[in-house]
Amino acid sequence: MNFWDRITGSDLTKEWKSFEARAAELPGDYQAAWEDIKNQLWLHGDFSGRNLTPIADGVLGLLETTAADGQTVVEALGDDIPGFCSAVAGGKAAVNFRDKWRAQLNKAVARKLSKLEA
Repeated sequence: MNFWDRITGSDLTKEWKSFEARAAELPGDYQAAWEDIKNQLWLHGDFSGRNLTPIADGVLGLLETTAADGQTVVEALGDDIPGFCSAVAGGKAAVNFRDKWRAQLNKAVARKLSKLEA
């Protein structure tokens, strides 16, 4: 990958288009689960979403394998897709962008308050 592709994000666009092409070949219930998984995974992504591509590739591989084995989505992922995504993205301690922003805001407010008290 060259510098320009990395800066513009066109490498990510190509990867996500290939993910979507792979997901389009899955059965209907798997496609619905893939859409839900994508929505849940974005909560754990960084600004560009570059950290999610290996995770999405692995999850899509799991979906392809379980669909080929004839399992249902519930058998493969369970009932709790948000919990599954949280576990895949880093477990219960997985920090989403809201948590990062909340911590940043709390730190800034604490810093301002400490200046007022001093």
